[in-house]
Amino acid sequence: MEQAEITMIANLHKNTGKTLDEWIEIVQQKNFVKHGEIMKYLKDDYAFTHGFANLVALKAKKSDANSIEDPTLLINKQFKGKEHFIPIYDELIEQILKLGKDIEVLPKNNYVSLKRKKQFATLQAATKTRFEICLTIKGQEAEGVLESITTPNAMCTHRINIGSANEISEEVLNWITVAYNKAG
Repeated sequence: MEQAEITMIANLHKNTGKTLDEWIEIVQQKNFVKHGEIMKYLKDDYAFTHGFANLVALKAKKSDANSIEDPTLLINKQFKGKEHFIPIYDELIEQILKLGKDIEVLPKNNYVSLKRKKQFATLQAATKTRFEICLTIKGQEAEGVLESITTPNAMCTHRINIGSANEISEEVLNWITVAYNKAG
């Protein structure tokens, strides 16, 4: 479990007077089917912030990476119908892990987060024709294959789109290395 999650769970108890397990029991009694239903219920009935509602919903549904015994299930789910991107993912992970022993590979529902002290990249089969490498390189101008992400509240600052494993060029790997170095 990541330190941020441990802190959030402690703050949930401090702010509400109930433990995470107690909140999970409360929402499970309602027999909600969807994540969004749990979020709405907690926000509307208990004035939860988005972050706390999301935490309880993820834990109640056991849909976060820390609740799944085999994180490869999340990766397999991401590539369903996009299996042609698995060689890109495999090659990128192999190259990225060569950067250092301090890298955490954290599969999520829709992407894989790569973290050092901070998240420096995400890998995602975004569509059936586009694989995205999103990077955090604050203050960097877009150039070459590196595009700026201008979406408000984006987790990363830049994106590289590729369509096949042969597009994993030296330039792509260099930008990943820059993001890795800035995260340490």
